[in-house]
Amino acid sequence: MRSLWALSSAGREKPDPGLTFRDQVQIMRRVLPLLWPEGERALKVRVLFALGLILIAKVANVAVPIFYKWVIDALGTGPGAAVAIPVALVIGYGVARTGAQAAGEIRDWVFAKVNERALRLISLGVLKHLHALSLRFHLDRQTGGLSRAIERGTEGIEFLVSFLLFHIAPTVLELLLVAGVLWHYFDLSYAAVMLFVILFYGFYTAFSTRWRMKFRREMNVQDREANARAIDSLLNYETVKYFNNEAHELARFDEAKSDYVEAAIDSQRSLSLANMGQSLILSGGIVAVMLMAAYGVAAGNMTIGAFVMINAYLLQLYAPLNMFGWIYRNLRQSMTDIEQMYRLLEERADVEDRADAPALPAGGGHVVFDNVSFSYDGRRPILRDVSFEIPAGHRVAIVGATGGGKSTIARLLFRFYDPQEGSISIDGHDIRDVTQDSLRQAIGVVPQDAVLFNDTIAYNIGYGRTDASQDAIAQAADHAELSDFIARLPDGYETRVGERGLKLSGGEKQRVAIARVVLKNPELLIFDEATSSLDSRTEHEIQKNLRAVSANRSTLVIAHRLSTIIDADEILVLSEGRVVERGTHEKLLAQAGNYAALWHRQRSAAQLAEVAE
Repeated sequence: MRSLWALSSAGREKPDPGLTFRDQVQIMRRVLPLLWPEGERALKVRVLFALGLILIAKVANVAVPIFYKWVIDALGTGPGAAVAIPVALVIGYGVARTGAQAAGEIRDWVFAKVNERALRLISLGVLKHLHALSLRFHLDRQTGGLSRAIERGTEGIEFLVSFLLFHIAPTVLELLLVAGVLWHYFDLSYAAVMLFVILFYGFYTAFSTRWRMKFRREMNVQDREANARAIDSLLNYETVKYFNNEAHELARFDEAKSDYVEAAIDSQRSLSLANMGQSLILSGGIVAVMLMAAYGVAAGNMTIGAFVMINAYLLQLYAPLNMFGWIYRNLRQSMTDIEQMYRLLEERADVEDRADAPALPAGGGHVVFDNVSFSYDGRRPILRDVSFEIPAGHRVAIVGATGGGKSTIARLLFRFYDPQEGSISIDGHDIRDVTQDSLRQAIGVVPQDAVLFNDTIAYNIGYGRTDASQDAIAQAADHAELSDFIARLPDGYETRVGERGLKLSGGEKQRVAIARVVLKNPELLIFDEATSSLDSRTEHEIQKNLRAVSANRSTLVIAHRLSTIIDADEILVLSEGRVVERGTHEKLLAQAGNYAALWHRQRSAAQLAEVAE
């Protein structure tokens, strides 16, 4: 038998196989438009201004060694050399260096608005898309791994935009300018040697980076796995405590971290080998050019100032070239991270609005399920030819064994999924033909586990209608019989409820859930086993609230305890995905079928519990 640990590791994410050239081109086509915002004239001006500053900075940077040469040559003409000439050249040298630095800083300042706007819109778009995805995707996802992918993708775009515009392109420009200066002042051989070294360095960097990316990808996989395990254990804090499994969770996290450490060591080893090769190439190039220059000085074909200028150019180019390996590796990694984020954006929702779908018109809330069949994965049918109606203003309950499809009916009505066969309509409108937004606006849900946001009570009630006034929130709380409880709290409506509402009891959370449904004021209500996890006294109180809220509204009640739905206008009994009985409480008892048997079992259990007390 496989251990829990082995089963947990079985679904571990596999390393990404890497990006093809076509993938990289596609990423560039998606990212580059961020540098030229459509319809934003002011931002386009900023981009052009930033590009102009880049040109100014690089021209000034290339001019610095030339001033250096002129100063040294002027000072080397002898004791009678005019003092004013070297002083002016030194000042020019200082101005060129300062201008290059200042242009770079102003460039970053000017471009910051373009960059930050792009990142804001990207983050907003990703979050919007994730909210639009179907329930199936969110049931399968790992919160930690998903947040990591979004975070790294956004950081990758920021890195790609910044280094493409401000480092790679300017460095290439500077290399071409330096080659032109060397060709102008000396001969083609100096420029040719320098360009050969740079090209060789570039090819070696590309080859070594592709070789070591597999180590980096494996390291990222292990990093996401460890992060996902840590977040998952914290989200399930109570469960961990209930089973005294702190040591187990720490061991799982440590296992993932140990794998990460091994992958990180492999990555660092490959990085060190790549860096040594790069250093060897650059050092060899510098030695070759300097030997050529030294020979020129010895032969009388070159001044000392020219020798110093060549040395200054080589040292000036050494830093960006030495960084090129790091930049190239991070660009490839950024593209991998961006591709993973865009892969999320390419996820398609299982449920989508039809083109030009209208909003669901306001009506009485007459619901019809017509021969609905549904399966989550096609292998095990959940619902089979289910048909029933909820007349406007009526209360219909669904009961049955666990796994019989009760909650699936609620999910289909809310259109988290679409049925494979049959149809669902509200007031004569097939819910697949109207917008999801209007459909869900017409439905209010009180779930079995009312998960709250880690915010105030007022915020959680107000979530039912985000533009509601404080008075409306207070009225909704009063309908849910929350007012007295809130009045006893030191911070009142500003009391924070904790992560997932854990600072409140089950009954208090359910009342908050009821209050926000009251505030939403929908035409149709769904109570999905809203009291099954509460004690008898709290359940009785919550049931009164639910009946008051659902008065004169179409209501679907998914029930576990039959005592809560004896006043329903109709009760449906589900068994293996089919409606096997239907009728009122009295009628079903008289039939002496499944419902009656379940009723008697629950009554006997309740009587035994009373005797035990």
